[in-house]
Amino acid sequence: MHIDLSVRLTNQTPVYPGDPAVRVKPVTNIEQDGFQDHLVTLATHVGTHIDAPSHMISGGHNLDAYPVERFVGRGVYIDVRQGYNLADIRKLGLKAGDIVIFHTGMIERYEKTDYFEKFTPIPAEVAHYLVERQVSLVGMDMCGPDYPPFPIHKILLGGDVLIIENLTNLDRLAGRTFTITALPLRLDVDAAPARVIATIL
Repeated sequence: MHIDLSVRLTNQTPVYPGDPAVRVKPVTNIEQDGFQDHLVTLATHVGTHIDAPSHMISGGHNLDAYPVERFVGRGVYIDVRQGYNLADIRKLGLKAGDIVIFHTGMIERYEKTDYFEKFTPIPAEVAHYLVERQVSLVGMDMCGPDYPPFPIHKILLGGDVLIIENLTNLDRLAGRTFTITALPLRLDVDAAPARVIATIL
């Protein structure tokens, strides 16, 4: 069974304050042109997307520098709706290459203004531990791991842990064994939209 953990990209997709809105516009239609085509305009940090080190780290890699294998791995679900507990996280036996998924519950506020304003950042000690364990990616159902000046982004990306933001449907992963496939567009930039899929084993 496969579970789609990605949000839809439409003209109504919420964007981080100050970012340009998503625009999906038809440029041809079947009746007049014989085929349908669309122009899509969006920032790289919109919807479900993956941050590369170059987003925050000077000289850091862009997304296209990573092999496709980097975006596929064992998924580890962690329920943090009641807070982050490093002692409990240590007991999970995280391994190099794992893809850690934090279920915060914030996606329930995705259509609300406070989605971008009232989330709980990932604690620095947790971020350092993820870097220590050499996980490949850390994903979350919120807009990001922290607030400006983005210290947690810098810990994770500086430690070559990529970040997946704005996931959904994480409640369906609780108690399951699964792999994650998180494939971003192959862009030579700091981030890209991604289709993120959990495959239940």
